[in-house]
Amino acid sequence: VTSYQRVTAVVGQSVTLPCHYNGEVTSMCWGRGACPWLDCRTNIIWTDGYRVTYRRDGRYQLNGHIGGRDVSLTINNASLSDSDLYCCRIEKRGWFNDIELRKLVGDIYSAYKFFNR
Repeated sequence: VTSYQRVTAVVGQSVTLPCHYNGEVTSMCWGRGACPWLDCRTNIIWTDGYRVTYRRDGRYQLNGHIGGRDVSLTINNASLSDSDLYCCRIEKRGWFNDIELRKLVGDIYSAYKFFNR
């Protein structure tokens, strides 16, 4: 299942990219850019299904209940350079069984631009 969602944020604030899944608790990762065939490209954060095992930067957080299958990514102190396509990849057993949920952070505004549109 693949879906796209535009998420909008303001520079300096937090933005959350939602990602939830059903079924067996499993490892997952968030990557930046299009979802490749295997694992995450430009890794941001990984979990073993219960806790974060890798985080590229402290601005990236999984604030939901990871074991409860809420692996929504929060980017703290968003900047213009955070505007990009992000991939939430849920790892399933077997060949080519990963679920890919792609989220687009398309618009991160400076406060000045946001309030003077």
